Amino acid sequence: MATKKSSSGYDSSNIQVLEGLEPVRKRPGMYIGSTGIDGLHHMIKEVADNGIDEAIAGHASEVKVILLEDGGVRVEDDGRGIPVEKHKKTGVSTLETVLTVLHAGGKFDGGGYKVSSGLHGVGVSVVNALSEKLIADVYRDGVHYTQEYRQGAPKTKIKKVGPTDRGNGTVITFWPDTTIMASEPFEYEWVTDYLRHQAYLTKGVKTYVEDQRIHKSYAFYFEGGIQSYVKHLNIGKDPIDDVFYVDKTVDDSQVEVALQYTDTYTETVKAFANNVFNPDGGTHMTGFRTALTRIINDYARKNSILKEKDDNLSGEDTREGITAVILVKMPDPQFEGQTKNKLGNPEMRGYVESVFAEWFSYYLEEHPATAKKIIGKALLAARARKAARAARDNIIRKGVLDGASMPGKLSDCSNKDPAESEIYLVEGDSAGGSAKGGRDSKSQAILPLRGKVLNVERARLDKMLANNEIVSLIKALGVGIEDSFDVGGLRYHRVIIMTDADVDGSHISTLLLTFFFRFMKPVIDGGHLYLAKPPLFELVTPGSKSENVFIYNEADLDVVFDERIEKRKKSGTTVNADDERHKQAGFTEIKRYKGLGEMDADQLFDTTMDPEKRVLVQIKVEDAEKADSIFNKLMGSEVEPRKNFITSRAKFVKDLDI
Repeated sequence: MATKKSSSGYDSSNIQVLEGLEPVRKRPGMYIGSTGIDGLHHMIKEVADNGIDEAIAGHASEVKVILLEDGGVRVEDDGRGIPVEKHKKTGVSTLETVLTVLHAGGKFDGGGYKVSSGLHGVGVSVVNALSEKLIADVYRDGVHYTQEYRQGAPKTKIKKVGPTDRGNGTVITFWPDTTIMASEPFEYEWVTDYLRHQAYLTKGVKTYVEDQRIHKSYAFYFEGGIQSYVKHLNIGKDPIDDVFYVDKTVDDSQVEVALQYTDTYTETVKAFANNVFNPDGGTHMTGFRTALTRIINDYARKNSILKEKDDNLSGEDTREGITAVILVKMPDPQFEGQTKNKLGNPEMRGYVESVFAEWFSYYLEEHPATAKKIIGKALLAARARKAARAARDNIIRKGVLDGASMPGKLSDCSNKDPAESEIYLVEGDSAGGSAKGGRDSKSQAILPLRGKVLNVERARLDKMLANNEIVSLIKALGVGIEDSFDVGGLRYHRVIIMTDADVDGSHISTLLLTFFFRFMKPVIDGGHLYLAKPPLFELVTPGSKSENVFIYNEADLDVVFDERIEKRKKSGTTVNADDERHKQAGFTEIKRYKGLGEMDADQLFDTTMDPEKRVLVQIKVEDAEKADSIFNKLMGSEVEPRKNFITSRAKFVKDLDI
């Protein structure tokens, strides 16, 4: 790596010591969240974030993460290198201080970093404490230094290896201590996603991941920074304008905003402070939203697009179809809670509001055609909102959503405790009849859904509320919709989608998942949404129906056959190799189920609804950004991304049943 700048000006005086390291190995969860795979990945993040901080400060241009074949991780940067001279407070080298003392780092005194992604500064010392072995290599001013640690304690003194022409930088190589941390392998995809985001958020930095276990590597570099990020988020959507971007410094803070409108009905606004994602927004998000609504209304009135008699456009109207990224950088970020979900610095509201308002106003004035499209879209959203409100008020007046009367086709359960109740959303009246006949009526409710549910990815609320199946679903669940939504009203703590194990069934499941993701995500986040897995096959045994075997996955067929054949051989039974595989295993017939309607009530309960036997898949959203992208590709209006998605995955389909 090339040398960026001299390491002068960054020395032991920049490193402040706050407290010791001893508690980390005893209570790792307090410092790294968990000892499972999330904690392992957090170890990588803590080390790599130091390199990102060097890049933010202008002292590094590259950060590498290398997953080693032996389970270790090497993290490299071309920053200034951790100082190595003796620290005046600890009496040992500054490198050893940083690696062995909790809260020792360049993030506390203001001289090391003006801006840092790490708030608490526990980073590399915690990683050291939770590593079986850690090796630190430092390159400063043409000299290579190294030191080895075991379980957080130095195994060797710092050594001067000799002169080097490598350039300044730090390399941390660590192997997690499996007596504390999980022995799970690091995930290449997680590291790739993390470094991609850091490259988007740190304009001009190159990030690189290499997995020596599977011989894969990837590099990221985005000169456009968050402008490139917005374009990435909008892949598969139809933009109505180019990306607006502003980057300004206010006092000792920096404000960056990038946005682009698309033809969708959803809002995607992501807020970051010092490269830390704030899912609950905060003061920077508030400043952005306030300015956006005000500037669009001001422009619309100034240009007579909104008349005196017209109401102002609401914030919701102005944000329909927007994709925006807000990135602020500041010396002392204040977050609400340890998770950094929400930024609390009050000054950032004013900084973002003033910067964005001034430059977005200029943008609209200089791009009147784009301004007209944006305001036209907001006006359509306003009309649709009024229509949806009228439709909602109308059905509320009729008692459709207030729970006073349930949908006529709902077969409710007698239990009124949501924690003990579940509802099956069943494809078709035929399967619904079987499910109703076979269910446990005390705890299991059945709601049959007729035909394909509305694709809500392409519909506003007014259209949704005109759809009988959607209204029945909202009504049965008891949570309301949009601004009247309250997950606390959920009448069943298990909502189970049950469709046929074929292409149509998968499509219906996807339509329902789209509805829950877009309009009832708290139901998913609360762990309430499931997919039922009906069997694909029934293996019939001679003479005893109770011994029949149900197969839920085609790959399991051979496993069951092999086990039965081996069992027959061990018992001395002759196996005729000329027979079909199922006959060799002692089954007289293989029944292939193509739909839930083919099963009678008892079969459906035994295979798919019996809590003791059934297979349920809980729906989780681990990466909302990826989920948003996939739903947009599969259910959006653009054909090409959907075609590419299907084509790229066709090779993984072994047996397509149409």
